[in-house]
Amino acid sequence: MNVLWIFAHPEQRSLSGALRDEGLRALREAGHDHRLSDLYAMRWNPVVDGADFRHDPSERLIVGAASQRAYDAGTLSEDIRAEQEKIAWADVLIVQFPLWWYGMPAILKGWFDRVFVKGFAYGIKGPDGRTLRYGDGKLAGKRAMVVLTAGAPEDTMGPRGVNGAIGDLLFPLHHGTFWYSGMSVLPPHVVYAADRVPAEAYEAHAAALRKRLADLPTEEPIPFRRQNGGDYDERLVLRPDVLPGRTGLSVHYAWPPGAARPGQLERR
Repeated sequence: MNVLWIFAHPEQRSLSGALRDEGLRALREAGHDHRLSDLYAMRWNPVVDGADFRHDPSERLIVGAASQRAYDAGTLSEDIRAEQEKIAWADVLIVQFPLWWYGMPAILKGWFDRVFVKGFAYGIKGPDGRTLRYGDGKLAGKRAMVVLTAGAPEDTMGPRGVNGAIGDLLFPLHHGTFWYSGMSVLPPHVVYAADRVPAEAYEAHAAALRKRLADLPTEEPIPFRRQNGGDYDERLVLRPDVLPGRTGLSVHYAWPPGAARPGQLERR
């Protein structure tokens, strides 16, 4: 497999940095090819502006339209095109970051904002004219997995924890970015209480990550519902006969009987 590892942590000597090195070593030992985008080391610019698209500053900037024109014409800025080429090469994306204020670091959000442009990651039409998203699209067939470090203890990120269930916290990235653009989403790999991991516990965390990476080709993805799979009506609202009376994020999962539910998505 070809694996693109996106790393968003400012400190190379952190637990995140050590786990990244473990992960890349495990991929090499398993015979996989990999590439690394270390966003802080690259000094990645996270800010979208007209220069990304060679946009005439005298004209109003409409980001979606401008980005699609630039993508189609091959005139996106060089740094964006380089990341898109890595994604096109990859079979799997590993996205590693610390959980900051319930989300990803700004540099990583800016990577998605600038790289996942219209025409590349969204805005794709199928032969029948329907938009290809939520399970379909140009990135369909690829896999994505989050490797996350969180300062909070595990119980506080469970179904009744004060911080909210981990599946709910990651839903915007899992469902709204990866699945939206067509990628299959693997359960996240989460290290809880990451700022309090004792040295003697490190090997257990490293071994758990190596096990997850060994399972990359075969692990079952999170069973999100496809937009064009028949579960949603013409307004893209779940049909009334599917989970009648139920609401919330959980209705967008097609869980088989006995499977894990949001809040217990990580596999260790």
